[in-house]
Amino acid sequence: MINDITGGNGDSNMYSVAAHAKAPYVLMHMRGTPQTMKHETEYDDLVGEMINYFHARLDRLKQAGVKDVIIDPGFGFAKTIKQNFELLQNLQRFRILEKPLLVGLSRKSMIWRTLETTPEHALNGTSVVNTIALLKGASILRVHDVRAAREAITLTSQLA
Repeated sequence: MINDITGGNGDSNMYSVAAHAKAPYVLMHMRGTPQTMKHETEYDDLVGEMINYFHARLDRLKQAGVKDVIIDPGFGFAKTIKQNFELLQNLQRFRILEKPLLVGLSRKSMIWRTLETTPEHALNGTSVVNTIALLKGASILRVHDVRAAREAITLTSQLA
């Protein structure tokens, strides 16, 4: 699996490497770089712009021959805490892309800063936002605490 936080912007050969390797490719949304992303949080329509970003890159990935793509909206990457919650609220809109949705919310600052705690004490908050993400269409959770995530998946799966 190739987990590309740059969405193909970090290496112009990334898509062809993924196609050649026949590796599942995780396409994440981020503006700028990890060093500059905190200054790249201006959006007119956060979710709409992200969907357009993914559509454009999915077309390029298809042309390159990449068959197995997973979408990662990039919580915390070029998004404010408020924008992260807006993204979580609207996660179901990404179903239009018809790709599995991976979310990495585990111990993110949006949780522990909102709860006025620390990352080490954010397990309950992580479980809550993971559950919301599952209910809104997440297929894969990237987590620190596997047992808690597995329990969230087991319980939410009982609703279907």
